[in-house]
Amino acid sequence: MHLRGRRLKFTAVAVLVVLSLTGFSSGRHGHGRKSDGGSGGGCSSSSQNHDSSSSTSGGSRYRDYDDDDDYGDTGSSSGSSSASTSTPLKDARVKLVSCATEDNAYATVKVSNPNSQGAYFTVTVRFVDAGSEQLDAQSVDEFVAANDAATVQVPLENPGLAAQVDHCDPDLYAPAG
Repeated sequence: MHLRGRRLKFTAVAVLVVLSLTGFSSGRHGHGRKSDGGSGGGCSSSSQNHDSSSSTSGGSRYRDYDDDDDYGDTGSSSGSSSASTSTPLKDARVKLVSCATEDNAYATVKVSNPNSQGAYFTVTVRFVDAGSEQLDAQSVDEFVAANDAATVQVPLENPGLAAQVDHCDPDLYAPAG
C-alpha cells in the first residue's frame, strides 16, 4: 500500500508539471468558467492573450516585442492591422494649361498622378503681375485617379485682381495630401 501511495503522488506531481508546462490554468485567463453547458478548465487555448503584445495567427502564437503593428500570414490575426507595406505616394506632376484673365479669375492646370492608386493632391499656383510681384497664391486639393490626369482650376481669392495678373507660376509637383 505504501508503494501505491508513492506512485499516486509521483503521478499527481507529473500531471501538474505537464499541465503547467502546456499552459493549463485555473481561471487566470478565464478557463475556469462554464460555457455552452460544458465544464470549465482545460488546456491552453489558441485564443489566450497573455499580454497586449501577443497575437495568434493560424493557431500559432508569436510575440511582438517592438509595439509596432502586428503582422502575420493570410490567416486570422488579432492584431490591429494586417501587413501593410505601402510605399509613400509620389508627387503628382503639374503643368500650366492657362493663366487667369479678366474673364476667368482662375488658372487651369493639368495634374498627372503617377501612382497605382488614386489620391488627393495639393496644387499650388502663384499669380504674378507684370513687375514680377506676387498678387496671390492659392492651393486646391484635388482627387486624381490612379495613373490618370485631371484638369484643375485654381481660383484667385479676389477675382478683382484678375486684370492685373501677367502670368501664373504653378508648383511643378503637387504633394499627396
